[in-house]
Amino acid sequence: MAGAGVMAIGAWTLNEKRSYLSLLPSSTFAVSAGILIFAGSLVIVTGFLGCCAVVREQKAGLVAYFSLLLLIFLIELVAGILACVYYQRLSEELKQNLNKTMMENYADPGEESITYSIDQLQQDFKCCGSNNSADWQYSAYIHSPASGNRLVPDSCCKTVTAACGQRDHPSNIYKVEGGCITILEQALEDHTLIIGAVGIGTACLQLIGALITACFICALVREEEEDEYSQK
Repeated sequence: MAGAGVMAIGAWTLNEKRSYLSLLPSSTFAVSAGILIFAGSLVIVTGFLGCCAVVREQKAGLVAYFSLLLLIFLIELVAGILACVYYQRLSEELKQNLNKTMMENYADPGEESITYSIDQLQQDFKCCGSNNSADWQYSAYIHSPASGNRLVPDSCCKTVTAACGQRDHPSNIYKVEGGCITILEQALEDHTLIIGAVGIGTACLQLIGALITACFICALVREEEEDEYSQK
């Protein structure tokens, strides 16, 4: 159950924020979520093997189960620590890179994924520009013929229609204090904290399981020794 929960959290995190991953300069966020998915699937398989070993009282199986629990503990601990470390530098990364990406890469040939991510970001979070809508006046896209005299991309509009970005009045486009950086930062921080908490919390659960398994192995060893002694 814990494994399924961990895997679900990792998958949910990647699915919820996959549109914005191309806007992040590092892959730490995606790696942390990916580690949780891998660890969760490993926990499910290991749990099944552990149940079989306990039912049959197989010492070799329990030793293998104990070793796998320690491995999972380390994997999930790494995912949790990565998420916590990334949480500390997320704000700085976004401030340094999101505005640059919007200004230089939006609507560039070959940058379709970034263009889609920025459009999705502005529509999903109802924001315009990295800090505010005025940021777009410095973008390469707005100064190019491809903009069609737009002042902002159409994805800034409250109701998206063809060439609606030619008018940047507050009645037409989103004017959010702090821009998209503030909203995206908060959303990613929330997900990063969830990844960290789930990773570290489940790692502790695996450690407890490993300790209980070690006690059970010791009990089986004592039982075998007592059986041998009684037979003598």
